Amino acid sequence: PGTIDNDLQYTDYTLGFDTAVNTCLDIINKLRDTMTSHERISVVEVMGRHAGWIALEGGIAGSADVILLPEIPFSIENVVKCIKDRKAAGQREILVVVSEGARLADELVLLDEKTQGEVRLGGIGKVISKKLEEATGIETRSCVLGHIQRGGSPCAYDRILGVRFGSYAVELVEKRKFSCMVALRGTQMTAVPIEEAVKTLKLVDPDCQLVRTARDLGVCFGD
Repeated sequence: PGTIDNDLQYTDYTLGFDTAVNTCLDIINKLRDTMTSHERISVVEVMGRHAGWIALEGGIAGSADVILLPEIPFSIENVVKCIKDRKAAGQREILVVVSEGARLADELVLLDEKTQGEVRLGGIGKVISKKLEEATGIETRSCVLGHIQRGGSPCAYDRILGVRFGSYAVELVEKRKFSCMVALRGTQMTAVPIEEAVKTLKLVDPDCQLVRTARDLGVCFGD
C-alpha cells in the first residue's frame, strides 16, 4: 500500500504518508518565519486528492489556524470570521492548510490537464488566498507543495514500515497466499484481499477523534 494519500481501507498507514506529512511540517515551519515577520496569512495547499489526511495531520502538527478538507464542507465566510477574530486577539500570523480536493462552493478546483484519464486537482490554495485577502485586507500568500511531498529521504517510520510490509509479503508468498495486500492494523501486519482493499477510499470521518482533537485545539474547519 504505497500512496502518500493514506486513503486505502484496511490499513492504518500507507507507505510514504508519514514522510509526506513530515515534509509538509518542515515547509510550514519555514513559512512561519516570514508569516510572523510580515504579519501575513499563508495558505498552504497539500496533496491527497479526495482524502484530507495529509492536510489534517500536517495542519495539526504545524499548529494551523484553519484546516480545509474534502470531507468537511466549508464557507469562506466562516474562515474569514475565524481570521478576523484571531487578528483582533493580537495574533500576528495566520496559517491555513487546504487539501487539493477541498470543495469551494461545492466545486472542485481543477487544473486543465488530465493524467491517465483523471482530472488533475490543484489551484484551490491560490483561489482561497485571493478571496481571503479581498475579504480581510491582510496580505496573503499561497504556497503549493505539490510533488515535493512525494520525494526525498523517507522518515524513520516509513523506512521501518516498508521493511515490515516487505517481510510480511514474503511470508504470504511462502504460505502461497496470493492476491492480497499487506496491511497494518494497530501494531500487527495482516493480509487483505486486493479486491476489498481498493473497493472504497478511506476518507476522514468528520467526527473522528483526530478531527475532534483539532477542534479542541481551536482549529477552524470552516464549517
